[in-house]
Amino acid sequence: MTNNLPILYSFRRCPYAIRARMAIIYAGIPVEIREVELKNKPEHLLAISPKGTVPVLQLTNGTVIEESLDIMRWALAQHDPEHWLDFNIEADRLIKWNDGDFRQYLDRYKYADRYPDFSQTYYRQQAEVFLTELEARLLHYRYLCGGDFSLADAAIFPFIRQFASVDEQWFRASAFKALNNWLQAILATELFALVMAK
Repeated sequence: MTNNLPILYSFRRCPYAIRARMAIIYAGIPVEIREVELKNKPEHLLAISPKGTVPVLQLTNGTVIEESLDIMRWALAQHDPEHWLDFNIEADRLIKWNDGDFRQYLDRYKYADRYPDFSQTYYRQQAEVFLTELEARLLHYRYLCGGDFSLADAAIFPFIRQFASVDEQWFRASAFKALNNWLQAILATELFALVMAK
């Protein structure tokens, strides 16, 4: 079976889905976006990706890409006009940190009642180790890997957005001033508006 367009199964607020959509829209690749109700996942999604998590991209030839970073790299391989991949080695290090330890503590910070072993403040402080690294970089550069927006910015931004939303007042008043400015600048872009359009 072939489709006229690649099909992207997505969930609007999921940070993994957000970064996949960012790369696809930036690359100018037309896709059919199918918003998933997480409590009522479509049979086709489960048929092509039994793990049932989003994002999942099915190409027109039937190939299925199940990981958000793989979807991003696939999109950028088609078209990367502003060279997001130029900082690939450094971007990979930051993204692995984001997707590993930081994501773990972000989940616990956001849903602290589900993880009663430690306080919400403890989980936030553990997450701040990564934020401190980002802040240090942004004190010297406009973006995480230098003067230009790169894969690292697109891949990490949705998670910093989620972290900030847990306690927006705390985040705005925190010592992470450069990170705040970086976040607000991306939130104000046309790209982000397109990514989040309903």
